[in-house]
Amino acid sequence: MHLFYKCPLKHFFSPNILLYPHRNDLKLLKNNLHNKAVIVLGIESSCDDTGCGIVDNTGTILGEAIDSQHYVHLNFGGIIPGIARVLHTNNITRVCEDALRSANLKLKDISAIATTVKPGLPMSLDVGTRFGKHLAKIGKKPFIPIHHMEAHALTVRMKEKVDFPYLVLLVSGGHCLLAIVEDVNKFYLLGTTINIAPGEIFDKVARRLKLRNVPEFSSLNGGAAIETAARKASNVDQFFFDTAMAHYRNCNFSLSGMLTRCTKYIETEEEKHGVIGDMLIPDAYNLCAAFQLAVVTHICQRTQRAIEFVDKMSLFPNDKRTLVVSGGVACNDFLAKALNIVSTELGFNFVRPPPKLCTDNGIMIAWNGVERWIADKGVIKNENDIDNVCIEKKAPLGEDWREKVKEANLKCNWVKLKKQLT
Repeated sequence: MHLFYKCPLKHFFSPNILLYPHRNDLKLLKNNLHNKAVIVLGIESSCDDTGCGIVDNTGTILGEAIDSQHYVHLNFGGIIPGIARVLHTNNITRVCEDALRSANLKLKDISAIATTVKPGLPMSLDVGTRFGKHLAKIGKKPFIPIHHMEAHALTVRMKEKVDFPYLVLLVSGGHCLLAIVEDVNKFYLLGTTINIAPGEIFDKVARRLKLRNVPEFSSLNGGAAIETAARKASNVDQFFFDTAMAHYRNCNFSLSGMLTRCTKYIETEEEKHGVIGDMLIPDAYNLCAAFQLAVVTHICQRTQRAIEFVDKMSLFPNDKRTLVVSGGVACNDFLAKALNIVSTELGFNFVRPPPKLCTDNGIMIAWNGVERWIADKGVIKNENDIDNVCIEKKAPLGEDWREKVKEANLKCNWVKLKKQLT
């Protein structure tokens, strides 16, 4: 087990994307592999944000731009795929032009085009993939298909010295998973959600609590609203949540039971206090605090088992044991604090990329492209092969090791979090 040691394109394409001036100092950048700068343009459109980032082989962000659809979908109570596709189509040219302009580059200065092709909303992925492939063709550039979750897992290496292998926890609105990152293209899945992702459950609870009716929370996503509301709690013990999956010795996540319990609490409190219309239940902040603590505790316990699995199987060198967290929900400081506590007590180094890089963006796609370019893994140069790249709505992350975790039958003495967090 010591393996680790050893829409028609004419509607959104503009020729102006090629017209920006060249940056004079680019020739100074060097790359060991090609003896010249590697500059990758990354396109992200897997969900509701249209992002473009331009990154070089040193991890320097040369240019970036993003168009967020957050406020549009906020009015609908969730992401509407058809609307997301239209907005991606309308904005993708401008976003890529803005990124090139901010980098003071032309398309000819780019080494390769990296684009998210999986997993995600098919209508959204299709727009970005077609546009990325088109840029690769007209610019005669290699095309690098990117797995969205792999990009999240590797982003940390752009800003921090994190060597392979390491453990990663990816938490977002659509995913919750634990994996070992052995290499740029080698991942071992230890656990994943079996029902609902943290970001989605936070959104559902925030919406059911009607937090958006409070001006302070009106522009925040569900997770940020609940985290902010929880800070105002006076009694985190008012509402009780059972520990999810306490008897399952694996690293999978299950949050649906907490959602059911939380919804029941809200209904009971509304009936008890005669809450109607846009009114909030009197103890909404206490419920947010209890709910957030329950979700975070569950995530930390599953992560602790993954850490102990890594240790039991001697998968990491003793002097390089790192836990990385990324994804949109990783922006939650309460979760980050809890994970840091667990990591410290178990002898792991805890790393979180800057919040800006935890959410979906083109920078992480570009960086994944850089890593793949340098490693020469997954870089497509033949035009016919580029044409054959397809989007995928669902795509597992790496090799499935969940059964190995189960077979290890680890009983954990959980790190005590509540007193340290509240």
